[in-house]
Amino acid sequence: MTVTVPTATARASAPPREEAMRVPAGVAAGHPATAEVGLRILAAGGSAADAAVAAVLATSVSESILTGIGGGGFATYFDAATQTVTCLDFFCSVPGLDGDVTPDPMTPIEVYFGAVPQIYSIGGASVAVPGVPAGCGEVHRRWGRLPWQRVVEPAVTLARSGVLLPAAQARTLVSVAPALLPGEGAAIYAPTGRLLEGGELLHHPGLDSALDAMAEEGPSVFYTGRLGQLLVDTVRAGGGALGPADLAAYRVLELEVGHATLGHNHIYARHDMNETIHTIAALPAELPDMSRRDRAVAVANALRQYGAQRLGDTTNISVVDAEGDACVITTTLGIGSGVWLPGCGINLNSMLGEGELITPDLAPGRRMSSMMCPLVVVDEDGRLVVAAGSAGASRIRTALVDTLLGVLIDGLDMPAAIARPRFHVVGDVVHAELGYPADELDALSAAGYTINQWPDMNHYFGGVSAVGRAGAAGDPRRGGVGAVLP
Repeated sequence: MTVTVPTATARASAPPREEAMRVPAGVAAGHPATAEVGLRILAAGGSAADAAVAAVLATSVSESILTGIGGGGFATYFDAATQTVTCLDFFCSVPGLDGDVTPDPMTPIEVYFGAVPQIYSIGGASVAVPGVPAGCGEVHRRWGRLPWQRVVEPAVTLARSGVLLPAAQARTLVSVAPALLPGEGAAIYAPTGRLLEGGELLHHPGLDSALDAMAEEGPSVFYTGRLGQLLVDTVRAGGGALGPADLAAYRVLELEVGHATLGHNHIYARHDMNETIHTIAALPAELPDMSRRDRAVAVANALRQYGAQRLGDTTNISVVDAEGDACVITTTLGIGSGVWLPGCGINLNSMLGEGELITPDLAPGRRMSSMMCPLVVVDEDGRLVVAAGSAGASRIRTALVDTLLGVLIDGLDMPAAIARPRFHVVGDVVHAELGYPADELDALSAAGYTINQWPDMNHYFGGVSAVGRAGAAGDPRRGGVGAVLP
């Protein structure tokens, strides 16, 4: 449901502050090409929703190691004129409504994030009903200004040329290769027999045609159209159960909007599986006045209270337009199923093989849970302060909390807040990036935590992209960038 943000004073009561408090129009994303697509749409007069949708579609070209059309996601939208926040769910649904197929066993694989091993399952039986096409269509329908074809066109052009793979994503590719190389993936990510390296061309043959079909026929082409039929045939050939009834029944959902405060700011987002909103709400009211040592312990305690260890791959787009509207979209493929739509350059999600997402209430047609948490922050006057989201499964919450503390409490600019070393809590263990302040780690150790000092800044610790009064930035851990319109 849509909520109206509370305001301490009327918006017109402080006109001299208006320009100084305004968030610049800009885009933050996980790849330079993704951000450039969003900026071009903004420059052409598009809304934050137009730019975010265009950028999400571009990620199927530029960030396919992390996400794509075959996955699912969530959107949070802030309307500056009405001072309202809306959260949409276009995550993946459990297949099986047709009831005519029993799925085959999945294929187990092991991947490593740093030195942390994790077991996943891939194959046709891991594929849930994708939501990205429907979600992009719904965001555009509600808040878009430009024609649909104009919004999709930049991704089509990008797909024809391909993009350069950032070094950060190349490092991620090494970790997740066991999931990405099956099927058509080997020709895409290891075209010469070895994995692509940073600076080399990443290209998905056929993806331009699939995106062009989406531009011409709309998102329904993936559900009740010809690509939907191809999806069903491909998944079932790979041992999955997804069928025509599953695709036809898929709908984007509107969610309850959660709320927490941090200092004098109001934070709005969906209630995610990691309970980000509850974690922020559990922080002590006196947190802004605490020493950094005491604050580190308070944050760790809140993270431990609500958190659980989970791994996965996601990416995030944050956009603010000239009117002050904001659209934040986080999407994922999971680890990727290794099942590709033939000739379309589209990898399908592996949500049913992500053990942490399997909950007792799952049944055919039921929406799956997720840790993704796109959010917006507004001040006491209802003005936008930050639009942000993050990749990183259970580290999404950690990365967002630390970034918000950096911007809202420590007064850092956005690039500095996102790039500074972070820690992540798993039970009684604090995983700390290289460079995290030693005195704060000493305080955490004295509070009973075991410290695991990582030797580097690592993509394990999430991937924030945010636009706010403090600027726009993407996470250097994943090759992210941020830019504002001149």
